Amino acid sequence: MNTRLQYSTRADQWLMYSIFAYFLMNGAQVWETALMVPAWTAAPPASLIFFQKPYGLDFKAFWIVTHGVHELIFTGALVFNWQIRSRRKALLLILLGHVAVRVWTLLYFAPTIIEFQQVPYSNTVDALLVQKAALWRHLNYLRVAIFFALNLLLIPVLHSKQKHND
Repeated sequence: MNTRLQYSTRADQWLMYSIFAYFLMNGAQVWETALMVPAWTAAPPASLIFFQKPYGLDFKAFWIVTHGVHELIFTGALVFNWQIRSRRKALLLILLGHVAVRVWTLLYFAPTIIEFQQVPYSNTVDALLVQKAALWRHLNYLRVAIFFALNLLLIPVLHSKQKHND
């Protein structure tokens, strides 16, 4: 097998791995967004019982590992596709979008959910907390949609013409 063909095969494989890893992450996002988020945002602080110790839910470790694995695989895809100019440009743009959403997550979503997790349980409903939770929920719908769109953009990149830089 010639070197260029081996490179193309590896480039395709790593790009597929990245797409699959993104789809796994997307699936977890949909599960959380469809099942968990509506429950805990329904009527805080009463609905925040999901986060109460000792059995409270805390997805922090899961999301750190999930995003970390995906981003390592995506980096591998970028490395193996670097010599394919059209793919490199597309992958860099998708990476830029991904990083922007991750920064948004770190600046807004993570700190806000940590605040919610620290609210003591009460069998009441606080209108301000309900509004804050609703905003988080609605912005999360947008965030999940953007992550899906970024992943879907990888599919045409996989099928793009492979012109190597010589």
